[in-house]
Amino acid sequence: MNKITQELIDQIIAGLQEKKGHEIVVADFSDIEEAVCRAFVIATGNSPSHVQALADSVEEMARKHADARPSAIAGKNNAQWVAMDYGDVIVHIFLADARAFYDLEHLWADAPITEIPNID
Repeated sequence: MNKITQELIDQIIAGLQEKKGHEIVVADFSDIEEAVCRAFVIATGNSPSHVQALADSVEEMARKHADARPSAIAGKNNAQWVAMDYGDVIVHIFLADARAFYDLEHLWADAPITEIPNID
């Protein structure tokens, strides 16, 4: 993973941790040619308002500290699953039931998964 992409991932994680997102994982697709991006960052929120707060925090941290803005954000209105497209990195913030249903981190069996410790 290149330095700019890693810095963006670090700021996304910081934004998620700042608002107490949990079960954060990074799926690294950098060695998978057919992947649509270099990485997924996936996290879980406790409620729709928490999911929205996590998305807002990610957006702010990425803008302030990595000079990055998402090209698209989907799902903020119902906040069951918010997807944020940063080009090389796509952020997915779920409610627990939706995350379990879609199980994104296991769709790409070839991708290494890094679990980020919860901050309580």
